[in-house]
Amino acid sequence: MEHSFESPMHLPKEYMVKYQHIFFDLDRTIWDFEKNSTETILELLKEFKLDKKGSLNEELFISTYKEINRRLWVEYGEGKITKDQLRAERFYKSLLKFKIDEKEMALRINDTYIERCSSKTNLVPHSKEILEYLEKSYVLHIITNGFKEAQNLKLEKSGIRPYFSEVIIADEVGMTKPDPRIFHHALESSSADLKESIMIGDDFEADVLGAKNVGMDQIYYKKEASDHEKDAATFTIEHLEELRDIL
Repeated sequence: MEHSFESPMHLPKEYMVKYQHIFFDLDRTIWDFEKNSTETILELLKEFKLDKKGSLNEELFISTYKEINRRLWVEYGEGKITKDQLRAERFYKSLLKFKIDEKEMALRINDTYIERCSSKTNLVPHSKEILEYLEKSYVLHIITNGFKEAQNLKLEKSGIRPYFSEVIIADEVGMTKPDPRIFHHALESSSADLKESIMIGDDFEADVLGAKNVGMDQIYYKKEASDHEKDAATFTIEHLEELRDIL
């Protein structure tokens, strides 16, 4: 039976004590992907002098890149393209939209972007405070769809790796959320019981439906979630601090 609460303060008492293992998504749930990515792209546009190109507008380039990157990640998750293809195409296709046809430069931008962005340390507001609060009573883990080089660097540079017992990275295990196998792998790796585990993430399909399809409870971290999405998740929050009322 699922519960969706506008105010977690009214949760049944049993929901506040049943969990032992908490599985977190990383990007946009703890690590502030949007802020770190935008900062990096703006830096690279200047370093590669792309901000001087006639038709290139910084704000438009960022929105163009985000949409192309999103579509390529969907294709990667569906097995339609490889990791190398994703990396080679996302900046190249973005530059082409502004009539800049330079494959070599696009690859250099991509490689610099991965290292630079992954080294940034901006976290979602109140992330560390919540992790410190939760680690006193629960075993914390990560399940992320990112690439191993980037995700490990994010965890280390931002100083949050010590909070997590198991870190399950899709690139390392060969499966991505919402594939049920990655959740089963995470449970086995962490020696966690399904009914004593809960998944927290911002991606409705990958995190909420992925966990739900294996019978794991979920906390959907999303501002302005639709009523359908709120009803589908076990819990819905708009701020990480609301976890104190659930866990």
